[in-house]
Amino acid sequence: MNINNYYPAEMKKALLKRSKLTFIVISLALLTGCSSSGDKNSGKMKNSEQKGKYDFDVAFFNKHNIKTIELKNDESDAGVLLVPQYQGRVMTSTVGGGDGISFGWINYNLIESGNVSNQFNPYGGEERLWLGPEGGPFSIYFKKGAEQVFPQWLVPKELDTEPFEILSRSSDKVSFRKNFELANASGTNMKIGIERNVKLLNARESELALGLKIDTSLSFVAYESENTLINTGQSGWSEKSGALSVWMLAMFNPSPKGVVFIPFKKGDESVSGKIVSDDYFGKVPADRLIIKDGILFFRTDGKFRSKIGISPLRALPYCGSYDPENQVLTLLWYSSPDKPASYVNSKWGAQDFPFTGDVVNSYNDGPVADGSIMGPFYEIESSSPAAFLSPGGRITHTQRIFHITGNEEKLSLITEALFNHTLNEIKEAFKQ
Repeated sequence: MNINNYYPAEMKKALLKRSKLTFIVISLALLTGCSSSGDKNSGKMKNSEQKGKYDFDVAFFNKHNIKTIELKNDESDAGVLLVPQYQGRVMTSTVGGGDGISFGWINYNLIESGNVSNQFNPYGGEERLWLGPEGGPFSIYFKKGAEQVFPQWLVPKELDTEPFEILSRSSDKVSFRKNFELANASGTNMKIGIERNVKLLNARESELALGLKIDTSLSFVAYESENTLINTGQSGWSEKSGALSVWMLAMFNPSPKGVVFIPFKKGDESVSGKIVSDDYFGKVPADRLIIKDGILFFRTDGKFRSKIGISPLRALPYCGSYDPENQVLTLLWYSSPDKPASYVNSKWGAQDFPFTGDVVNSYNDGPVADGSIMGPFYEIESSSPAAFLSPGGRITHTQRIFHITGNEEKLSLITEALFNHTLNEIKEAFKQ
């Protein structure tokens, strides 16, 4: 999540003071009621009153008068919960109906408080749309001439507190729209349109998307979002005036032995550059990041704040994570261009190369220097190329998220087919 990714201690202190909240660790014990039998009930819990369950989250938003939209179909107990008020973001999803695990991280404390910050409101959510770049000369989060430090950082209300308009909805699909205008840090006025379509995928659509059969003993939820950025103004977006990108952030609940795994394109570093950026907050320790033959493993236990990024020359359009405690395999696919493209650089401050950003990132939350923590949670993020759009031009970034639970031998067939690694190799990556 962005607020944890740059100047975190300063951010957290300001947010704590602003909202008068104490952010606490969400107990992972709430998830341990999940069955570990390896059957289709492995994604379910017993006590419907506990946090960590899907029906708890549905009731939570209803209790606080926050309108939600649920996507469902008749084939399974899969469900996806969206909040139009929060820019049509997916707050959470489940494979097991109301009694199933809720996969998205939600900031209950902030939402329950009713406090609204003029700067930023980290509500959480399993999949939300932002726009890049966050920092640099073309940032839309800092005013022209402002020093790029936390007190000057301001999330546009259109990406924070303003709702997206609902264009259409059905039982398994919903469409949103938003039009607005912003000025970037270089003073360029940008007229922006966003169209967002979210669809719950059925079994056939999911198998086509993955290119493989999903064993019928496994439970899964899968959904796709199409996120279109439109230049609705009269001037083009360029390397001189600045350009935006579609930036998708997925926030999930961590697990003590959770691991993100990201395949990458092999190649000599003199040609393809470094394999991974691992120094966002200081170099990631060796016991938290392992690079092997064409794949890297990153701990996502919510106990140590760290972040990694993969460049366009290395990125492949798919990655995943695994939660051994609950036997949950998460897969994320995102669209990528056929030809090499530039990506916006979101690091704060002066930049020599504002279009050399990462394509895919993963973030693991953890305490900062003062001991405070917003989550814990972990993230997987994907971005579109920089949108050098002429007037009326548009770019679409598509993302698909799959959560699959059940017998580990059956889950391993999926990881072997897609990543050429057994599930056991993924689980044991940090024991070697």
